[in-house]
Amino acid sequence: MAVIYLIRHAQASFGARDYDKLSALGEQQARRLGEALATQGIKPDLVLSGSMRRHEQTATLAGFSPEVDHGYDEFDHEQVIIAHKPAYRIRPVMLADLARTGNPKRAFQDMFAAATQRWIAGGDGYTESFQAFCDRSDAAVRRTAERLGKGQTAAVFTSGGPISVVVSRLLSGGDGLWAKLNPVTINTAVTKVVSGSSGLTVVSYNEHLHLGSELLSYR
Repeated sequence: MAVIYLIRHAQASFGARDYDKLSALGEQQARRLGEALATQGIKPDLVLSGSMRRHEQTATLAGFSPEVDHGYDEFDHEQVIIAHKPAYRIRPVMLADLARTGNPKRAFQDMFAAATQRWIAGGDGYTESFQAFCDRSDAAVRRTAERLGKGQTAAVFTSGGPISVVVSRLLSGGDGLWAKLNPVTINTAVTKVVSGSSGLTVVSYNEHLHLGSELLSYR
C-alpha cells in the first residue's frame, strides 16, 4: 500500500490584513511538525502543496520543498463571506460590526458558518461552487495516489477545506460531515490516507499530538 499524509498548514495570520502568511505561533508549529515527522522516520517520496503562501511556508519550515498542485488550494473564504454579507467587502466595516458583539472571534465563527452554509446550499456569487471545490479536492488526492508506487509515501501540505472533503467523501459522510469537520481541523494536524487494491481509505484524521497543548490552534 501507498500512504498519503494530508497536512493542514500551520497557523496563518488570522485577523491581520495579510492572512496568507504564518503567524509566529504558526512558524513554531511548522518546525515542531518537521521534528515529529523526522522522529517517526517519515521520508516522503513525493511532497506536494497547494499554492497558498501558508502551504509553502509550512512545508519549508518543516524541512521540505513541495511541488505545487492547485487542486489542494483552499476555497476562497473571502468570496464566501462577501457573498453572504456584501458590506463586508470593506474590511473596516466587517471588523467594526464584529467588534460591536463584544466577542468578535465568536461572532466571526457564527457569521462564517452561516456564510459557508449558503455556499454549500448553492447560492450565487461564487466563482467556484461548493460541489466544484469538492470535486477538485477529491481529484487531487486521487491524482496523488496514482503517482505513488507500492510502499511509497506522499506528504501534502494543504488546508482544512480540502482535507475535510477527502475525509467526508471517503467516509461517505456527504456535505453535512464536511461542515462538521472543516471547523475543527487543527493547524499542522496530520490525516493519513492509504491507497491499495481496494482504493483509498482514511486510517486517521486530525492527529496533532506533536503540538502538545501549548502550540494547539484551530485558526
